[in-house]
Amino acid sequence: MNVLLTGASGFVGSHILDRLLDRKIPTVIVLRPSSPRQFIETRLSEVEVRAASLGDPRSLEQAMRGMTHVVHCAGLVKALRTDEFFTVNQLGTRAVVEAANRAEVSRLVHVSSLAAAGPGTPEAPAREADPPRPVSAYGQSKLAAEREIEQGCRTEWVIVRPPAVYGPRDTAFLRLFTSVQSHLLPDIGGGRLALSLVFVNDLAEAIVRCLEAPEARGRTYFATGAEAVSATQFGRMVAQELGTWTLRLPLPTGLLWPVCVAQEWVSRLTGKAHLFSRQKYAEMTAPGWVCDGARLRTELGMECGTPLRDGIRQTAAWYRAAGWL
Repeated sequence: MNVLLTGASGFVGSHILDRLLDRKIPTVIVLRPSSPRQFIETRLSEVEVRAASLGDPRSLEQAMRGMTHVVHCAGLVKALRTDEFFTVNQLGTRAVVEAANRAEVSRLVHVSSLAAAGPGTPEAPAREADPPRPVSAYGQSKLAAEREIEQGCRTEWVIVRPPAVYGPRDTAFLRLFTSVQSHLLPDIGGGRLALSLVFVNDLAEAIVRCLEAPEARGRTYFATGAEAVSATQFGRMVAQELGTWTLRLPLPTGLLWPVCVAQEWVSRLTGKAHLFSRQKYAEMTAPGWVCDGARLRTELGMECGTPLRDGIRQTAAWYRAAGWL
């Protein structure tokens, strides 16, 4: 097996790279000159680096020469304009699919998102067989990317949909950790929004498993931990791990809209995309983001089993060691 990995320099991608190399799987990564390398610097001597980008189909075709498997992890999670999501997530995936077809690789594993499926609650979690109903441009672009895989890929394919991902190297949940350390616990919409989460090491293991398992061919899987909690409950667990007290900072739903609109204007003025936007508002006011990982357990015998408290402990320890916390 020779694996080409896109998005290797990112949070999730760097953990996939670690898992591939720890398994002694020959790996090629594609990087742009501007790609950050802080998470993968120590592993660059163990891989071949090929210059390519999702916006340059010819470079992707050249990068895939000699590859037998592809993990497509690269994508965009925040943008200044909604069309950027589709340019990167959908059209970039189309370019990967076309390059994989020409290279005649054996299997393509695509890292999607729960956002492509849409909301779910603890009482009615999202399942793979449910009709997708994304509520944001990000989710719509990830669903469009899945359609590129399903309709255009002539080789074997697998789609993996993680919910919210946390763990070492993550910058999104870092904001919550630093807020809690400052004794403030954000309480969005009264803390009613339930979330599925997955520890990044579990997700990386699930993705590598999908590279190899014959049963995974042509299947879509939610890769999720078993526990569903609200962001407020998650924050309280963080506070317990950090050994600190917090004051509740209410962020009612009615306040979220002007905050998101204001942040969107700031992003346009500065030219720096931010997670808070009108598109993100649709996700934050959804009934819940809970999914069911039963298919992954039943078909592949794979469980994302790191308990939340253990995952939070490992994440906090890494943040401290890195000087982030």
